[in-house]
Amino acid sequence: MARREILIIPDKRLRLVSEPVKTVDAEVRRLIEEMFEVMYEAPGIGLAAIQVGAPKRIVIMDLAKKDEEKQPQVLINPAILWASEEKAAYEEGCLSIPEYYEEVERPARVKVRYLDRDGKEQEIDASGLHATCVQHEIDHLNGVLFIDHLSKLKRDRVIKKFTKAAKRADD
Repeated sequence: MARREILIIPDKRLRLVSEPVKTVDAEVRRLIEEMFEVMYEAPGIGLAAIQVGAPKRIVIMDLAKKDEEKQPQVLINPAILWASEEKAAYEEGCLSIPEYYEEVERPARVKVRYLDRDGKEQEIDASGLHATCVQHEIDHLNGVLFIDHLSKLKRDRVIKKFTKAAKRADD
């Protein structure tokens, strides 16, 4: 089977709102495994299913550093229950916007409810990079990209650059 490709802006599918997963079955688990292959190869620390063309509410993450043991996380149908008023800024990047990084301010802490890969409901309290990554990936499920948190000028500049690159690739 061909490996899934990461969608790159300006691909319109990145703006789709993903559908909730009704049952965590073999098909969903296979998609999750494929997503981990793609994310680790990229390499990245988070990936939403829509980024590989599957409009399902599935997020994977692994915040382990290169020399650490892998710590894969799966969040199915994640929902932010609470976000702190306190903000934190991190330099974010995105596998769908390669080699572009910009500082984004988001809530410093969040509480998230989700289903794990066994379909069991879980909750996590995330802070720091973990909170940033969770929010970034949940944004993807809602058709929102991290560049949407930037000024219109910066966002337009990035979209224009990638639109030009896509046109050149099509020629």
